[in-house]
Amino acid sequence: MHDDRLFSPVSFSTLIARRGRGETYPVQMVEESLSRFNAVDETVCAFQFVDPDAVRAELLQRRAGPLEGIAIGIKDIFDTHDMPTEYGSAIYAGHRPKADSALVALCRRAGATILGKTVTTEFAFLTPARTRNPHDLERTPGGSSSGSAAAVACGMVPIAFGTQTGGSTIRPAAYCGVAGYKPSYRMLPVTGMKAFSTTLDTVGVFAAHVGDAASFMEKLTNRDLTHDGFKRKTVTVGYYRSAIDNQASQAMHKAVETAANALRRSGNEVIDLEEPGELSLAREAHTTIQNFEANQALAFEADNHRDLLSATLRETLEAGRAILPVDYDEARRIAKRGRDALRSVFQSCDVLLLPSAAGAAPSGLASTGDPLFNKLWTLMGTPAVNIPGLSDEHGLPLGVQMVGRFGNDRLTLNVATDLERLL
Repeated sequence: MHDDRLFSPVSFSTLIARRGRGETYPVQMVEESLSRFNAVDETVCAFQFVDPDAVRAELLQRRAGPLEGIAIGIKDIFDTHDMPTEYGSAIYAGHRPKADSALVALCRRAGATILGKTVTTEFAFLTPARTRNPHDLERTPGGSSSGSAAAVACGMVPIAFGTQTGGSTIRPAAYCGVAGYKPSYRMLPVTGMKAFSTTLDTVGVFAAHVGDAASFMEKLTNRDLTHDGFKRKTVTVGYYRSAIDNQASQAMHKAVETAANALRRSGNEVIDLEEPGELSLAREAHTTIQNFEANQALAFEADNHRDLLSATLRETLEAGRAILPVDYDEARRIAKRGRDALRSVFQSCDVLLLPSAAGAAPSGLASTGDPLFNKLWTLMGTPAVNIPGLSDEHGLPLGVQMVGRFGNDRLTLNVATDLERLL
């Protein structure tokens, strides 16, 4: 049953503004996150590990920086030197790396406080973990970044990191009703992150709103990503139509149409775009690339700890092992042709609009949902944003997705921010 009592995301931008005005202080900000964690995590199960005493000790020795007072959730596939890093697998129970991943180190360098490690599915793949959707505890929060999406949705942290190999940032953000941002490929470092597919693995960010994600990323990376601050010329939005649209619910079709109409009313041009055949083929090639690379990335685990892998992962790794190098190489060529075709698509529009998922979060906890509407954009390496604000007839969140040209993250985030305000 739908229940909004757990859903209470906290705006990163609001926290930074309050800190700047002296209305709150870094210690108080982190204490508020710990308090919210203590109040709701037993119900939602978003975190794999939190040590409040260690958090407070780190906070007292924090570095000065733009992220002082910001508590961050880190998906438990990123190494942390002072917390267990278990990758969602019993194989690594209690594992303690010697060093932080590059991403964690950069956050700490900027003054952020790592509240803890968020729950991930097994090796960031399909087998669900224990996290529940804060809108309905009997529904999936999505995956594989289950804990990060739920932690932000419940207000335990204003920012959390996930990853996306198929749809592991955009889909859980949509299901949990928060902003999800998958940057252009390799904008954020993956050093010290447990790999699954080196061609696809991309770091993602969860926040209350799109503008929060942009502001946070600007402060972390020193890139110019936030809203223009003045009236930007209107843009051309491609309403992306593909053969998989028939797998989206009627409520999702209505949500995307609502978003398109909002963009039209604000003066933007919205044009229909039929998916080129090269991009349809690229979507199909995603699985070949992913499974071939996963077999290599998890060769040690498959050869030495097979019994501790889920049946789903064992079958996937066996399928990857059966893929011939010649077929993997052909899949990569198909992906390259897809990227070429996408460049042509962006000659007629600035951004694309499409569903973030097939619909609202499915009932039950036996699946994390389908990444069908996400995996092409992971393979293309393009920026993608889940824009929250819409819901179905039961009040469950429906996310619409905005996709931009590779490297044009600022425009993508800006238009997505505008659309979120319109919705």
